[in-house]
Amino acid sequence: MASTTVDSGGPRGQERAAVLEQYTIEQIPLDQRHGKPRDLFTIWFTTNLMPLTIVTGAFTTALFGLNFWSSVVAIVLGNLIGAVFMALHSAQGPKLGIPQMIQSRAQYGVLGSILVVGVVVFMYLGFFASNLILGGQSINQMTSAISVNWGIVVCAVLSLLVVIWGYDLIHFLNRWMAWLFSIVMIVATVYVLSDLPHGFLSKGSFSWGAFISAAVVTGVLWQIAYAPYVSDYSRYMPPESATNKVFWNSYWGVVIGSTLPMLLGAVVGLISTDTQIGAISTATKGFSVVVMLVFALGIIDTNVLNAYGGMLCAITVGQNFRSHWFPGARTRALFATVFVAITLWLALVYASSFLTSFLNFMLFLLYLLVPWTLINLIDFYLVQHGEYDVAAMFRPDGGPYGKFNWGTIAIYLIGFAVEIPFINTTFYEGPAAKAVNGTDFSWLIAIVVVSPLYYWYAMRRRSKLRGVHTVTPEHASLD
Repeated sequence: MASTTVDSGGPRGQERAAVLEQYTIEQIPLDQRHGKPRDLFTIWFTTNLMPLTIVTGAFTTALFGLNFWSSVVAIVLGNLIGAVFMALHSAQGPKLGIPQMIQSRAQYGVLGSILVVGVVVFMYLGFFASNLILGGQSINQMTSAISVNWGIVVCAVLSLLVVIWGYDLIHFLNRWMAWLFSIVMIVATVYVLSDLPHGFLSKGSFSWGAFISAAVVTGVLWQIAYAPYVSDYSRYMPPESATNKVFWNSYWGVVIGSTLPMLLGAVVGLISTDTQIGAISTATKGFSVVVMLVFALGIIDTNVLNAYGGMLCAITVGQNFRSHWFPGARTRALFATVFVAITLWLALVYASSFLTSFLNFMLFLLYLLVPWTLINLIDFYLVQHGEYDVAAMFRPDGGPYGKFNWGTIAIYLIGFAVEIPFINTTFYEGPAAKAVNGTDFSWLIAIVVVSPLYYWYAMRRRSKLRGVHTVTPEHASLD
């Protein structure tokens, strides 16, 4: 039986950064739990202070055509709303001590969950590749001696090294980089704002369709995209960690960290036709080398999370077919290397058509992730109240959760299907979206349909799971 001694953080928790992580997808034992809720503020604040966030903010003005003040409201409102979903997922980590996508086995069945895990792997690939392109551009702006493609390679390799080391090094680096990233982001903003062109505030216009679309892409979608892996970075925390502190540290970390660079992006989208990275490099003049260096570091930092999560999901799929397989550091290194190699190829292929490709990619994620996040949160907070048989999630038969939960799978697919008429992208516009001047209400429709439908289904199913409780690490047997 494992010891119940819990490391709650402090010096010992910081020293762990030098230790190679040994766990991957299994439930974290109580004697290995450590960290404090404030660590979640720094990781979600720091990982958003990077070029991809700036580019996303630029969508509000450069692509949706909003004026500056409309963009400000859209960005702030979207992030305040979207971060609720993200922070609710984060609060699940200390309770269960497992990666986010393992938990989906309780809703979809141990094999049925492969459907949503596959979607999330696709998400990781897209975000990692998109970040690599911007990282390559940042390094190229810093020194023309390094091409964009070679800059992409450098960012990929450095991200991989941190992933191989693991969880505690990720938290450690984000605690320290929060200060550096904040200072540089403030300085870059001051440079950009000090040289605004005449008539800046008169540029762009307002329309409800553009405003809603901008709020969804820069806020709601941006935050929901974190949902499939946010609890991966809280799962080592002691189970007695205050849920409200975990929630609020995650919430304000990601809201502040996302909103500030997005607002900078909205400004850049109005004042320049250059790439957002190129425009900031030009605007920051003599300070641009430092700004581009920190941007590249921000890309590496963020991509560590994408590669780490992608690695966990890949192992999750493999463990579905080998129930006694709980790999450690060596397998993490192997899976992470394969993941990075694939995304490196994607980044090199799609570097020239980045902006349009990334927007379509984000919108596609919205349609697939909203039904998943609704099902997961309703099940955890309203149906099971956080009480799960974690050991059963690793059994080949799934125990009370089964191999396939066809009811949940059907509701997930229904949630996606009802979105289709309301979709508005560059490659498809649904009839309902056309009827409202291109406004994309698909995510709201999914909420209205999936929420009551899944709650009704899950409450009926709950009677079969009565007596199921969370098995703590000291009692769990995963053999």
